[in-house]
Amino acid sequence: MNIAPNSYSRTRKRLMTAAASLAVVGAVGVGALTSGTVPVLADAVRVDAPQVPGFADIVERVSPAVVSVKVKAKIDQTADDSSDQSDQDGFNNLPDNPQLRRFFKEFRGFGDQGGQGGNRRFGHRDHSNDQPRPVAQGSGFFISDDGYLVTNNHVVSEGSAFTVVMNDGKELDAKLVGTDPRTDLAVLKVDGSSKFTYVDFADDSKVRVGDWVVAVGNPFGLGGTVTAGIVSARGRDIGAGPYDDFLQIDASVNRGNSGGPTFNLNGQVVGINTAIFSPSGGSVGIAFDIPASTAKEVVQDLMKNGSVQRGWLGVEIQPVTSDIAESLGLKSQKGALVSSAQDDGPGKKGGIVAGDVITQVDGKDVASPKELARLIGAYAPGKSVGVTVWRDGKAQSIKIDLGKLPNTDKQASADQQPAAPAKPDTLADLGLTVTKSDNGKGLVVTDVDPDSDAADRGIQPGDVITAVNSAAVTTTDDVSKAMADAVKSGRKAVLMQITRDDNNRFVALPVGKG
Repeated sequence: MNIAPNSYSRTRKRLMTAAASLAVVGAVGVGALTSGTVPVLADAVRVDAPQVPGFADIVERVSPAVVSVKVKAKIDQTADDSSDQSDQDGFNNLPDNPQLRRFFKEFRGFGDQGGQGGNRRFGHRDHSNDQPRPVAQGSGFFISDDGYLVTNNHVVSEGSAFTVVMNDGKELDAKLVGTDPRTDLAVLKVDGSSKFTYVDFADDSKVRVGDWVVAVGNPFGLGGTVTAGIVSARGRDIGAGPYDDFLQIDASVNRGNSGGPTFNLNGQVVGINTAIFSPSGGSVGIAFDIPASTAKEVVQDLMKNGSVQRGWLGVEIQPVTSDIAESLGLKSQKGALVSSAQDDGPGKKGGIVAGDVITQVDGKDVASPKELARLIGAYAPGKSVGVTVWRDGKAQSIKIDLGKLPNTDKQASADQQPAAPAKPDTLADLGLTVTKSDNGKGLVVTDVDPDSDAADRGIQPGDVITAVNSAAVTTTDDVSKAMADAVKSGRKAVLMQITRDDNNRFVALPVGKG
């Protein structure tokens, strides 16, 4: 059948249109055809919210000043050259199990090291060329462009050779300039042909709880690692030493971070990582930093003298409790109560006596015994300081020339001969049974009522009561008189000076109703 040209053309167009329609149906479905529209893909989700500033700029600037510290020491050999080196680590004490012994060798370093083979594989060593062996690693940071750097004393204390690893991986030998175990600080020195990037200490008195901080260090020997957090607390006392005054931070700090810096948002060092609280051995978000103010003073002394010389007051001190404050007529519990003044100490020479409460040093308030230790320790020996004490219900000023802590130990005297025991007496209102001391100075406690305030405050048989409210006592009448005087003065407690094992302390006891 013949088809006219115009008809053929129209038929061809209809077929092409149908084919195009089928292609669209296959691609987008019938719904698009029924709606008569072409689908448009949706945009990806985007939130135009204010962006929180990060720490990248700070880290980029300070990281070149932070280093890893590798410490080596020569290990004394306890066995002769023909013995198995592994014996020194208890290898021969392992059970007779070949698999266990092979595991112990491979993973404790007793196998073939570095392909050296030979007798080394079996633990036999030639000690003639022994090199220092790794004993510790930590972190540190430069504080000058000529190579002085700070780390922890506990990082370097066992070392004889030191290497610092720069941020770019370069290793440099370092020498130990000085250490201060009391604050756990040490200074190393690196010699280099070029100047080093270094950082400054911040004024940590301006640090507030809640401030952002960034810790940079070498945790687990991984190299430069950055963690961030906030200052969690100030003035932490963790029992590490007499100058505890740590910043607490919650940035992740682990083994190997020791000696590394913690920065504020200005790139200044606010503290030095030195300890963590960790039941498991890993970070639980509680780390402790040596404050920058402490570190700065110590580091300056170490760089100058190689050691730290601190002032010495020569007194034994204890906290002022609320009971003690009440017994002395103090309005607050601030200060440090002098339990004794050493005979050869500058404090006693200057006029400080047991029972004084030191409230100020050169006009600076003393909040606690720790604060007094830090204030005195900040002065050099020979420095003359003004000490304010609370005595006999009023403040008094004393001038003291500080000394240097002597390296002498107390020795007991053998001059006194034992005397016949005295007859016990009672202080019923205080729950104590006492007797006169052998030398006639004070009253020896022979029994303590377990339900008494004296027992609650730790008084024990054998303690010697030497004074009550700063008045020496030799009889129970002396104690009774001191109690009566306290009642007349409107006080609710008496301050009792106790001697135990040649150490003095003060205990406040409520005045009995009788």
